[in-house]
Amino acid sequence: MATSVFLCLFVILLARSSPAGCAEDNSSASHSTEGGAEKLVLLNDIADVESFISSAEVAAVGFVQEPESPEASQLRLAAARMPEVPFALSCSPAVREHFGVTAARLTLFRRADKDRRDLDLNSEEIDADKMSRFIRMNELRLVTEYNPTTAVGVLHSSLLLHLLLFTDKKSPEHPEQMRRYRAAAELFEGKILFILVDINLKSNEQVMAYFRLKKSQLPALAIFHTPDEKNDVLPLDEVSIERVKDFCNAFLQKMQKEEDKPEEKAFSEEL
Repeated sequence: MATSVFLCLFVILLARSSPAGCAEDNSSASHSTEGGAEKLVLLNDIADVESFISSAEVAAVGFVQEPESPEASQLRLAAARMPEVPFALSCSPAVREHFGVTAARLTLFRRADKDRRDLDLNSEEIDADKMSRFIRMNELRLVTEYNPTTAVGVLHSSLLLHLLLFTDKKSPEHPEQMRRYRAAAELFEGKILFILVDINLKSNEQVMAYFRLKKSQLPALAIFHTPDEKNDVLPLDEVSIERVKDFCNAFLQKMQKEEDKPEEKAFSEEL
């Protein structure tokens, strides 16, 4: 089977992430650890943990045995560095059993694709830097900005249908475009992964080239089905909720018709 061209784009992006760039990403937003303990909420009730997870686009939960363990200390450091990510800590055996956790673990729960990612904390090499990096690589949101760090999470998402908005983040229209794009993303939550591709990022030029788009055609939408690489492209005069919704629904309907064709053929052959 031929290697996916789109998969190759992810690999190129990752290869271009220099070690220095990764180190910079880990240390960026290196806020004071003051207040870290308050940010890391201690939850030992299953209902409380579930409510905590469902209240955010991404939620990080550390499952440990003791609240003052070395793993918990590193989690506090990571939480202090990432104020926009809600962190919780649970030491309850009942909670760990409910979430299928048997050892110390950091779990990132994602609303965008109804999925989770786990990081084993038993290794002595796991520290706040690695925890922060793990979250940055896997924090898919309702709208995820595509770059060399988030490419990993996008590639391994359980959602096989991706919608990309190619646009200029420096444009005065960008805030309103994102408001509408995000509103549309909520309509397809758990069905389509919504992605923002900023054309100002040089590494994104290859993604744009794959869909044969030019800057003069932007903003534009591109929808991509990862298993078979089927895709469609739509240049836009403006980003609106209706245009995004109609574009997604049209592609979903086309895929459904193609899936129904083999069944119709098999039925006619039986007759």
